[in-house]
Parts: sequence; C-alpha cells; structure tokens
Amino acid sequence: MEIDNLPDHLVYSPQVIDFVTVTAETCLLLEHAGEHGYEDFVEKSLRLLSMLYLKSILLSVPERVFDDATERFVTEDDYNDVKDAVAVLMGGKDSFLETFHPDMSLSDTPIAAFISENMADIYQELKDFAANYQLGETDIMNDALADCLTAFAEHWGQKVVNTLRALHTLRYSYDFGLNDDEEELQPALKMNRNAFLGFLRDDDDAVNPLL
Repeated sequence: MEIDNLPDHLVYSPQVIDFVTVTAETCLLLEHAGEHGYEDFVEKSLRLLSMLYLKSILLSVPERVFDDATERFVTEDDYNDVKDAVAVLMGGKDSFLETFHPDMSLSDTPIAAFISENMADIYQELKDFAANYQLGETDIMNDALADCLTAFAEHWGQKVVNTLRALHTLRYSYDFGLNDDEEELQPALKMNRNAFLGFLRDDDDAVNPLL
C-alpha cells in the first residue's frame, strides 16, 4: 500500500500520519533509553517532545465510534522498565521543581517531579495509542486517536511541557557537554511519512522498525 493510496479517512490524513510517526519514534527512543548516553538522550528527547507537542495541538479530537474505551497494552512492567531506564540515565539530574502541580497552591514547600516518571507517563499513552492504531481497524484507530488526544488535553500534554522545561534547563546549563567522552551525537531522527507504511505492515517474521 502506497502512501498516496491510503483510505480516505481522518486516521490516514497527513496530519495524523505525522503524529503517528513522531509517536512511534518517541516510543522507540524511550524503549531503548538505556542504549543512549546522557547528552544524546537529552538532545533527542528535546527534539522529539517538541515535535510531539506541535503535532498534537494541530489535531482535533475526532468523534468516537464506540462507547467503550480502547484497549490498554502497556503493562506495569513496561511502564517501570521505561521509568527505571530513564532514571538511571538521568542520575542526579532526574528531579526538578514542579510549578504546575494541582497541589502546588496548597503546599508550603516546592514539589519535586521526575523526568523519568513524566517520560513513562507519556510513553504509556503513546504506546497504547500506537498499539491500537497498528491493528489497522479504522474505527478502533479513530477511537484510539480520540482517547490519546483527550488524555493529551487532560494530563500528558502538560507533562510534555514540564519535561521540556526541565530538559531545556539541562541542555543549556554551563556544564552540558564539558565531559563528553562519547562519539559525536548521531543526527536527529527525521520524520518520514514513508516510514509510516512500515509501521502498518503486519510481518510476524520481522521486528517493526518504528516500535
């Protein structure tokens, strides 16, 4: 199936395909967080989360088809694997002061948040969406998009913004890169709509390159 011959439905629109592509790349980065160095991870996370937020706000929540919520695929172990890998990678720089926590107005002391926990929360929503989308059933794909965008407005979009703020502070701190013994950072991931076709292929003998 060529990109120009996709069915005429919202879930195959260029804007949604862009969202799906950056969603898959973000999941891939987080699932393999332990394979990255600290600075590489910060750089890639800033780029992907920025694109993710942009692609999300460009979409409107579609009308649901079914009454029931879409299936959840991410297990507690999956969640903890991502959180723990990011926490190890970030080390003592994992925590930051939360300024938009619902309880902030009631607290006399600063509230700590964690990049690793925010990343795991974001991953959970994205991966559940991606897994439902990959089923290839238009109505399920539609409702998965609706659920994901609704959750974006309610909570995980704020987590993206908060995490970007924390990562931005780290990226542009005076000591970022001073002790870099790693190889030159790999080029930034490029969004490619043709890669979207690979995301949809159902091949039991191959590992999907986007997830």
